[in-house]
Amino acid sequence: MLSKILSKSDCASCKFCCSFRRKSLWETPLFTKESAALLSKKFPSAKFKSSGSNMLTIDLDDLYKTNDSEEEVPCPFLDEHKGCVLNAEEKPFDCSIWPLRIIRVENKLKVALTPTCPAINKVPLEKVKTLVKRELGQKIHEQAQLHPDMVKEFKKDFIILE
Repeated sequence: MLSKILSKSDCASCKFCCSFRRKSLWETPLFTKESAALLSKKFPSAKFKSSGSNMLTIDLDDLYKTNDSEEEVPCPFLDEHKGCVLNAEEKPFDCSIWPLRIIRVENKLKVALTPTCPAINKVPLEKVKTLVKRELGQKIHEQAQLHPDMVKEFKKDFIILE
């Protein structure tokens, strides 16, 4: 969804969004119960746990080797050579739009940018805002209406785009 502003090669070489520190587990992608059931059959080693009222997320708890909040664990769907092994239909919406997030600010839903993505920081902010305004913003809001659990908390370093 962000291919107009981010290159696949930049994303494939980085993979920052596909590994999770203990302190950033709130960022793990959400899956519908149906998609998690299908993925569990296709990838038996992948584990899921409840996240919110109707969604599931990947369960990474058993993969951490220490209690260090900075320790990183890769997504079970990340192949270090191929990148994400999920096809477009299997990939969670959260992953498709990262580093964009839908957040709640003063009881309103807003699209925000997570500034931790190394590749997005090379893209002019106006270009990101234009993509959200013309193409992605409405899709993100529609998904948030369908799946309210995907709405994230506002973080002070997020950049509100609309």
